[in-house]
Amino acid sequence: MFGRDEPPEPPKSGWLSRLVSGLSKSSSKLVTGISDIFTKSKLDDAALTDLEDLLLSADLGTATASKLTSELAKTRFGKDISPEEVRTAFAADITKILEPVARPLSVDPAKKPFVILMTGVNGAGKTTTIGKLAHQFRREGLKVSLAAGDTFRAAAVEQLKVWGQRTNSPVIARETGADAAGLAFEALIEARQRGDDVLLVDTAGRLQNKDTLMAELQKIVRAINKVDPSAPHATLLVLDATVGQNAHQQVDVFKSIVGVTGLVMTKLDGTAKGGVVVALAEKFKLPVHYVGVGEGADDLRPFTSHSFARSLMGLSPEG
Repeated sequence: MFGRDEPPEPPKSGWLSRLVSGLSKSSSKLVTGISDIFTKSKLDDAALTDLEDLLLSADLGTATASKLTSELAKTRFGKDISPEEVRTAFAADITKILEPVARPLSVDPAKKPFVILMTGVNGAGKTTTIGKLAHQFRREGLKVSLAAGDTFRAAAVEQLKVWGQRTNSPVIARETGADAAGLAFEALIEARQRGDDVLLVDTAGRLQNKDTLMAELQKIVRAINKVDPSAPHATLLVLDATVGQNAHQQVDVFKSIVGVTGLVMTKLDGTAKGGVVVALAEKFKLPVHYVGVGEGADDLRPFTSHSFARSLMGLSPEG
């Protein structure tokens, strides 16, 4: 029976400490950089230029860097200011940028199953993210099934089967090279017959052949539509934070191919480019549903603006 072998919900403080640790590469770069700039205490033009360059180097993006330094200059230009005051001010302004996009993924119980189409380039952590989402949904008591729609990568199918076993979730899979759209069609019919609450559909991510990828993803959506015209109910784009500014191009491409409704950021613990989350929020205004800071099943959690912004600036997330 599901639940007996599932770990209990980790305490919130445990997650926040993992978030702080996961963002440490990004935050240490910003903390050190801001401290180095303010060896003299007044906020002048030179300090503002250096601050903007530092924010750009941490992948916060041109628009965000300009906004943050302009806001700081409005109230503190020509005045004494400490590195911690700069980081506190930046954290508050970043929180304001992130608040509109920090929206949890809501599974509509009226839609059975609630179909989530997972997209992203190979290597972004898409299949692992599906497994982690299945783990979380199952712990919430939902019936979940997984469709191994990345039919060209045998490793992806095997990985999904392992997650299926771990979470006691059926996995619909076919032979390597099978038609992904046909598999998605059959998976949705099976999930509906079982009365599943959620169907997570994996897809291929061979971005080097954009036209083929576009045709395949659009075919999958059409196949799902035949069973349920309202599906997919969510289309998530999984982004690897280590790619930094290249994430912008990926959002552009997948938005043009298929209607992306939200983002999942993975591998924040492996990069100093964590600021890209802020840049994406500023530019695309797409909901950021989850962030990942590790390999464990509990290391993917709903995105919260305040704790993320403060952790990014090397401050206590609960401050």
